[in-house]
Amino acid sequence: MTLALDALDRLESEAVHIFREVAGEFDRPVILFSGGKDSTLLLHLAVKAFWPAPVPFPLLHVDTGHNFDEVIRFRDEVVARHGLRLEVARVQDYLDDGRLAERPDGTRNPLQTVPLLDAITANRFDAVFGGGRRDEERARAKERIFSLRNAFGQWEPRRQRPELWNLYNGRHRAGEHVRVFPLSNWTELDVWRYIARERVELPPIYYAHRREVYLRDGMWLARGPWGGPREGEELLEKTVRYRTVGDGSCTGAVESEAADIDAVIAEVAASRLTERGATRADDRLSEAAMEDRKREGYF
Repeated sequence: MTLALDALDRLESEAVHIFREVAGEFDRPVILFSGGKDSTLLLHLAVKAFWPAPVPFPLLHVDTGHNFDEVIRFRDEVVARHGLRLEVARVQDYLDDGRLAERPDGTRNPLQTVPLLDAITANRFDAVFGGGRRDEERARAKERIFSLRNAFGQWEPRRQRPELWNLYNGRHRAGEHVRVFPLSNWTELDVWRYIARERVELPPIYYAHRREVYLRDGMWLARGPWGGPREGEELLEKTVRYRTVGDGSCTGAVESEAADIDAVIAEVAASRLTERGATRADDRLSEAAMEDRKREGYF
């Protein structure tokens, strides 16, 4: 008798298989973990993959310094709960010693690439798990689950390998590494339905709450250490939630009354814009903003 799996079961099974495959093929994997919903789901799946043993990989957060307090508190609580080792690469350290300079627009998301690559090199990580999904953005839709990066951390589309029948090729030369995306085939709706099924805890900013925001380029931005409204931009208190969480200077909120997970699922099911397309100013810098950053070594 064959046990029938539903769509979420198949996605979970694929992700668990990928985690175990990496554990068998690579020497020093690491999981990128910011405390956002996709990296939290990634960690939940890693815990499942190796239970009852502990997760055999450390975590890495590339910290822009422009964070939402709720997310950083949640990140630290999760790390403590699972007894994991967290490496933090701080953009602020690079700004302080002159290795990087602030951008004119104030966003620090593009500045994460150098600290990320330095952390990978310093710790000799050979496989880096990320929470990227193909439905998020066009450049990510092109990427393989095992995505080879060259000795400079750059993504070269022509060097990507075919992935047939769930067979993954992790071979790489000295100095190269592989980015691994177990959530590649998930959609935003899949993520939320799985979070509901598994009762995965998330930071509260993913649900409707009151926050002071201002409108810029069609997005509701919150003021914080990264700055606030410019002249002519009015600060208003609205009921909002975040669909994705990144650098506070370029991550927009959406007006929403979805205060619980069922309401969020209904809202996502009705949406016709991806979360990054709707709420990430850094992806609007150019038509190929994400692909350009990936070629430089970005997530």
